[in-house]
Parts: sequence; C-alpha cells; structure tokens
Amino acid sequence: MDRLFDDARIRVGDIQQLARIAATYPNLERFLTELTLEPPQATSDEAGVPLLDEDYLILSTIHSSKGREWTAVTLLNAVDGCLPSDLATGSSGEIEEERRLLYVAMTRARDQLDILVPQRFHVGHPSGLGDRHVYASRSRFIPDAMLDHFEQLSWPTAAAASPAARPPAGAVVDLAAQMRAMWS
Repeated sequence: MDRLFDDARIRVGDIQQLARIAATYPNLERFLTELTLEPPQATSDEAGVPLLDEDYLILSTIHSSKGREWTAVTLLNAVDGCLPSDLATGSSGEIEEERRLLYVAMTRARDQLDILVPQRFHVGHPSGLGDRHVYASRSRFIPDAMLDHFEQLSWPTAAAASPAARPPAGAVVDLAAQMRAMWS
C-alpha cells in the first residue's frame, strides 16, 4: 500500500473497517451483494479534523450551568415533579428557588432553547413488582398564558380525526368496545 498510494494509512483504515463490516454478514456472497447494491459513500479521510466547538455535547445540571452560556440548550423534563422538584415544594421559598432555577436554565441559551415536556415517565421498581408509567403535567412555571410564546411540537404527530368520524354530541359511545378493538 505504501508503495502504491500516497494515502496508504487512510486506505488501510478503510480496509480494516470493511473487514469489520464483512464479519457481520453470514457469508461472502451476501456481503458482496449488499456492498454492490449500496456502496459506501465516504472514506475515513472525509470526516476531517474535529473542531472543538462542533464535535461534543455538554451535559449539565441547572446548578452547574450558572454563569455559562451555549448556542443551543435543551431542557429536559419541564414537568411538575422535576421543575419544581417534588423534594422542594415544602414552602413558598423553596418553590421560588425552583422558579429561579428554571430561569437560570432557560437563560443559558444564546440562539435556541428547546424545552421538553414528556407526557409520561417510565418508572422501574427495584423490588421486582414490575414496571409502570406515570403521566406528567407541564411545569406550573410555564402556564397556559405563556404558550403563545413557544412553538409547540409533538411526536408522534397526532392524527386529526375528521369531523365525520366523530360521534354526534350527546351520542352514547361504547368506549370499552373501542378499546378492545384496538388490541384484537
């Protein structure tokens, strides 16, 4: 390789990666078929040198983010129980401290702030009693009156029911039958 190519080191790395990928296929014929149908679009040398400001993610608590700032911030779990914490709702002073923490978290973003409000949480039980989920409500610090200031997205997107599919007002709906039909 060194004799034939100026970029021998990169080519050797590509061949080693190709060998690792080939080892995951049941046989050579299957590997060559896949490689022929969808050849790789890049080699090891195309990624370039990593730039410090672009190639890493900082995970931080709200407390340790004080005094810092980032281009984009994603605030996880903006729900009651997390913001404010269940452990800090014993007095109005504790609740106000939690409100200040949310303010700190939201003001760390220079250009983009994403606030995630999960609909439910998965809860595991270490005692072997099984797993469950609990429903969550948006933090009391983000009231309905503020929602016009946010772009709201949800995933997966809810399918809009057509007006014809809705039962007329006052109609009796067999909810139990509809639920059974979902799982049969």
